[in-house]
Amino acid sequence: MSPRRAAALRGGEQSLREHLIAAAGRVVARRGTAGLTVRDIAREAQVADGVLYNHFADKEELLAYALHAHVRAAEAGLEGTAPQPGAGTVEANLRAYLDRALALHTAILPAFAGVVTQPGLLARLAELPNPISGGHGLRTELAGYLRGEQRLGRVARDASPEAVATLIVGVCHDLVLGQLLDPTGPAPAPTPRLIDEVVATLLHGIVRP
Repeated sequence: MSPRRAAALRGGEQSLREHLIAAAGRVVARRGTAGLTVRDIAREAQVADGVLYNHFADKEELLAYALHAHVRAAEAGLEGTAPQPGAGTVEANLRAYLDRALALHTAILPAFAGVVTQPGLLARLAELPNPISGGHGLRTELAGYLRGEQRLGRVARDASPEAVATLIVGVCHDLVLGQLLDPTGPAPAPTPRLIDEVVATLLHGIVRP
């Protein structure tokens, strides 16, 4: 028995479960979920293949938890914190949100590349809460920020926070996922100039004259 496995077992049932999730998370971060086998995960965790089924109903359940852990770790590794209503300027805060969202998508989307072809894994993921922004998700967090700015009078009352949040998250999907699916394609890179242009376009419709 390896020292790492022995340490996990000494920690009890929950420790071994977390050890398996962490091992699966490392494999997922390196190569995604496509073609990933129970043996691959067991080898990373240094346990017998059957051990995984003592703690998870199936491989898909373990991978769902591993993807969640991967996303939470990526978010925790981001610099700074999300802007709050009333702090700084709306323009700077939208740019900060977009920068953070792009960094997060760049970190996590490669691991999700093969998920769409795995209905069992998609079903398991749907059973879990959103792993981003304390369970709220990026769109909900950003929409909440914008509603706070509306209450302060810094964003027009007739602007739609949900629409703005959807547009910003959509930009991240377009820039990051587009390059991931077709690395040789003409998808635009998230340059500072492009980010400025996106923010300026949003501000034109939501900032008071």
